[in-house]
Amino acid sequence: MAAGARKQPEKRDGRPPHLNVLVLQGGGALGAYHLGVSEELAGLGIAPDWVCGISIGAINAALIAGNRPGERIGVLTEFWERISSGLVPGFEIPHGPFSEMWSEGAAMWIAATGVPGFFRPRFPPAKLQPKGSVGALSFYDTEPLRQTLDELVDWDWLNDGPMRLSVGAVSVTTGRMHFFDSKGGPDHCRISADHILASGALPPGFPPVQIGEDWFWDGGIASNAPLQHVLDEGTEFDKNIFQVDLFPAEGPFPETLLDAETRAQDIRYSSRTRLNTNMEMSLSPARLVVRRVLESCHPDLSGLSEEDLRTLRAFACEQHIEIAQIIYRDKAYGGKARGYEFSRPTMEAHRAAGRRDAAKALAVRDWRLRPEVNGVHCIDVGAEEPVLKAKVSR
Repeated sequence: MAAGARKQPEKRDGRPPHLNVLVLQGGGALGAYHLGVSEELAGLGIAPDWVCGISIGAINAALIAGNRPGERIGVLTEFWERISSGLVPGFEIPHGPFSEMWSEGAAMWIAATGVPGFFRPRFPPAKLQPKGSVGALSFYDTEPLRQTLDELVDWDWLNDGPMRLSVGAVSVTTGRMHFFDSKGGPDHCRISADHILASGALPPGFPPVQIGEDWFWDGGIASNAPLQHVLDEGTEFDKNIFQVDLFPAEGPFPETLLDAETRAQDIRYSSRTRLNTNMEMSLSPARLVVRRVLESCHPDLSGLSEEDLRTLRAFACEQHIEIAQIIYRDKAYGGKARGYEFSRPTMEAHRAAGRRDAAKALAVRDWRLRPEVNGVHCIDVGAEEPVLKAKVSR
């Protein structure tokens, strides 16, 4: 075991050990909301055992997993202050009808000049790059992000330390979703800056990243919701899951073109938590039947191989999972350009909203304790009042 690695809790009273899991959705500049949520979790002494992210969620996840507990919030803050420094300090978002115009202008400036420590306009531009080259496939160069990650992330600690990290990316050639994982799963590997850049390589803005023999784009193309990976993996553990979404699936009917663009983007990139929990509900009867068969039969009945038995036991495993769904609804800035509006005032507004919504989530119960529900219990704690969205009995 690596120095400083945390020993997994042991099974007690017939119950498996439990993990705290932080699930971070993609969303570009909206990812400052993750910082606010992380601050509230750290303030209550809730440290994730496992963090799973896509796109900007993967970047924030790497900053968390790649630093020691006392340093994580400081490093996250440094990252967001660095990438939000591209506009002249002192500019503030005006109140009233000019706020949207101000943010649109900020987004246009950032699109033209890039983001410090994150991405810069490609030169020569993509159309002048050799056909088939990486440069011909994107408007921006993300080498600054690689340098930032290498500066802020301790890769040895990330891979050998106590926390598990999973980041999602999609194969350009096969369309298959991969979750590169520091501690397990089918795509277990030593995580590097390449994996983080691949998870955030949203085309045509950012170039694909080569890992091994394949090329990868932003995982959000296939699924912006890494929750299912967390539900499928680590079935031997009970879990408290803090799912942080940057796009709400539900929302009001739009009234303007800007509203329509915003609403369409929310639907396109929102997590499908209810879909995931409904899937678990449909599988619940089968899990129960398999569990009864395994408990009533001799282990080598029917001539099943040990591998077959392991597969059945994993499928039939009875988990206790509680999901605190924290959704960013009241955004500081709407519109389709909000994903790259990296101005400092907007970043601070996203961060403050994350602290506010996380505080509401953490007030529901003492999340430092293990989940005591049967099956999957999902609470939308970002609504006006905490709402039970799904309870799936296994």
